[in-house]
Amino acid sequence: MLMLRNLGFWVKSLRQQVMVTGAAGFIGNHIADRLLDMGWNVLGFDNLSGGDVTNLTYAMKSSRFRFVEGDLLELAAIERAIKDCELVFHLSADPEVRVGAQDSNLHFKQNLLATFNLLEAIRKRGASTRMVFASTSTIYGEPSTIPTPEDYGPLQPISVYGATKLDCEALAASYTQLLPLRLAIFRFANVVGNRAKHGVIYDFIMKLRKDPRLLEVLGDGTQTKSYLHIDDCLDAFLSVLDDVFWKSDVDIYNIGSEDQIDVLRIAQIVTDAMGLDNVSIKRSC
Repeated sequence: MLMLRNLGFWVKSLRQQVMVTGAAGFIGNHIADRLLDMGWNVLGFDNLSGGDVTNLTYAMKSSRFRFVEGDLLELAAIERAIKDCELVFHLSADPEVRVGAQDSNLHFKQNLLATFNLLEAIRKRGASTRMVFASTSTIYGEPSTIPTPEDYGPLQPISVYGATKLDCEALAASYTQLLPLRLAIFRFANVVGNRAKHGVIYDFIMKLRKDPRLLEVLGDGTQTKSYLHIDDCLDAFLSVLDDVFWKSDVDIYNIGSEDQIDVLRIAQIVTDAMGLDNVSIKRSC
């Protein structure tokens, strides 16, 4: 039965179009590439404020890929793009947690308002839709339970980024009660891999390219992080292509690894990988 169901979805994929918001971003472009390799028609949507169109070099070679340079803050643009899409991977967001401390309005617009507009476009589309929302482990704040289960509470984000992502989850969940929408929420940890252009590893590489003798580490370096490779992240996201994945109106999953590593160890791994010796580590506190 499972094999027949999968076959039906594969046949369906030959004519169905999938929308990927944030398609020029780190995870988005990998999802677009993988979907194209699997035979899907893909519409990539991105305003290129954080993404890089060069990330789509592979996708652009496919006749089954169409790129729309558009902004999720413009409802009309979303409505035009989404009209033939039954499945939406929503990855568009401002991913820099530190930005929220300087300009909280940016996270409000690019995360929450953008998601609201996307949901409104889905509502106006008026057809059955499945949406996969890229959330984050930062919605938990500083949980006392590690690994953290999906039903952990209370949820107390300590960043504007985490707060807006949690708001997006609640908003999207409410829309499943208003229209024929099914929602999958993936709360993932720090994702690393080819074409990543933000995060501590990327920051360290950029700093060492400027000065291979000195590396500044924010904080005291003992902060621990959990990491997930992009290939494992993609396996999780693309599990939604199987009809058996969808069990209820809203499905929530944490995506990550059970181990953690501190920032000083990450610094050592990066310097070793770059073949650098005698690098001085400067801690900000």
